[in-house]
Amino acid sequence: MIQRLGLPLMAVWLAVSALPAQAQSKVKVGNVNTVSDISIYIADKKGYFKAEGLDIEFVGFSSAARMIAPLGTGELDVGGGTVSAGLYNAFSRKIGIAIVADKGSSKPSYNFSQLMVRKDLVDSGRYKTFADLKGLKLATVAKGTGNAATLNFALKLGGIAFKDADVVELGFPQHYPAYANKVIDASITNEPTLTLIERAGLAVRVDKNEQVYPDHQTAVLLYADKFRKERAADALKFMRAYIRGARDYNDSLKGGRIAGKGAEDVIATLVQYTEVKDANLHRDTTPSACDPDGNVNIASLDDDLAFFKTEGLIQDKSIRAADVIDMSFVKQVQAELGPYKKPD
Repeated sequence: MIQRLGLPLMAVWLAVSALPAQAQSKVKVGNVNTVSDISIYIADKKGYFKAEGLDIEFVGFSSAARMIAPLGTGELDVGGGTVSAGLYNAFSRKIGIAIVADKGSSKPSYNFSQLMVRKDLVDSGRYKTFADLKGLKLATVAKGTGNAATLNFALKLGGIAFKDADVVELGFPQHYPAYANKVIDASITNEPTLTLIERAGLAVRVDKNEQVYPDHQTAVLLYADKFRKERAADALKFMRAYIRGARDYNDSLKGGRIAGKGAEDVIATLVQYTEVKDANLHRDTTPSACDPDGNVNIASLDDDLAFFKTEGLIQDKSIRAADVIDMSFVKQVQAELGPYKKPD
């Protein structure tokens, strides 16, 4: 009896095993190997995307700005980075992209982009308050970016107009040698360069009370229109996995560091996926905040956009931040998963 049943069951098993595995949908994701991509990296490493039936292909870029064109053509499905004047101008030119979730922001104790001033200027008393930024050579990564908007906020606190300041454009890695050679006096610098500069005694953080641009929306997740409209099911799956990764990341945050639940796994993920291979540096730096429910601070985006318009960098003066935002995927995932709860 057992022998008779075994043969047909074996035949069924062989037939099933011969069937091709269900194909996963490929999603091309732009990245620049930055820490603010951590929620994506966690979701990839933990298999959240794979569980959703998605095959992630990372496509490297030298800057987030270079993602806009391939997102517009649909060659790239997902991207992200700082919100810039270029993003709004691309939208005005009918390049199909949309902001769909938070990817990085500044919050109390998680202000990963800070105002620094050369240490000798602070020690000598040349710099004491924001008003002392007048006459100093100031570095921002690029005009028309959120980084420049942060600098503008600091200048306003000192009663200085951005147009009257001596501002130079300099990539974050170049801030270190610029301070060492006294080429710049102050800057808005992101981690981990910020911590490296401070370790070397070249400059110090001067915004101890975190007055400069609190709750600043600094980086966002972007979807190509072709992805969110023509592959809406995959776009929702991606968002579900992404928010699960963002929640794991938030679990790891404690006391202004990656020091909470699962912290060592998060640090190992950063070492694996980013160009910074020093685990201790990741432990020492101030991490960025990332909303565990994917929410975007629209008021902050409006403030940046107003600054870009004042600087004459926006082509369509009628454009609003809300015009480039689609929170429908985030809202669907929030309804499924419920609100985030920080572990005890």
